[in-house]
Amino acid sequence: MHFVAHGTGIPVLAIHGWTPDHRLMLGCLEPLFARRPGYRRLYPDLPSMGRTPAPPSIASSDDVLAELAAFVTAEFGDSPFLLIGESYGGYLARALARARPAQVLGLALICPIGTKLEHAERTVPQHQVLRPDPDLLASLDPALAEEFSAMAVVQSPETLKRYQDEVRPGLDAADSTAMARIREHWQLSVDPEDGPPFSRPALILTGRQDASVGYADQFALLPHYPRATFAVLDVAGHNLQFEQPELFEALMAEWLDRVAAE
Repeated sequence: MHFVAHGTGIPVLAIHGWTPDHRLMLGCLEPLFARRPGYRRLYPDLPSMGRTPAPPSIASSDDVLAELAAFVTAEFGDSPFLLIGESYGGYLARALARARPAQVLGLALICPIGTKLEHAERTVPQHQVLRPDPDLLASLDPALAEEFSAMAVVQSPETLKRYQDEVRPGLDAADSTAMARIREHWQLSVDPEDGPPFSRPALILTGRQDASVGYADQFALLPHYPRATFAVLDVAGHNLQFEQPELFEALMAEWLDRVAAE
């Protein structure tokens, strides 16, 4: 698996969502860790995404999870580590935490898929733009304007730049053929919450206007994560990390403090 690493210290594994690549996690987490030394951050590209290929043998989420587990073994061994997952990466992160409860020091989930995996079954709000910028959209190539406006709750030069820097490169790099093969067997064979509760510090961040995964299905996860802070951020969609950056960093920092206190 291709990955980017920064820093030294306690390992941190950051798993991006479906279709983007490591740049999504790099963009939102490096500003936070730049002020908090003592962590070694690893940002892998999932198979079929970014620069990590997916041969025909990788044909399901179980196969993707197995690649992640092998990556953890190769990079961390038996050392404890922190685990952060976004969207589909949050689904995989929960499964890793289930498999390695003694090794995962803390779990943070950013706009994770909740209890309903398939889009048609999720409880989600209608897409809503709360901070429109029609002049900005009018200045863009029509294809980019449509792509950006389809998900953005906050339309601004700042959110556009971060979308172009952190999200769009992964969309362009993805292997759509391999992803379609994996997508046919998207559900993990073992549910991430099928087992004892995860009893270490956790954080679940959701967007009130997230029309992709919503926030209600994630609330149902709380019994399995008795040490979780659960937050629903207003004026935030599926890219809440750069639509509400101050709240995002504050809540992530508080999670790191709770993990350190353990």
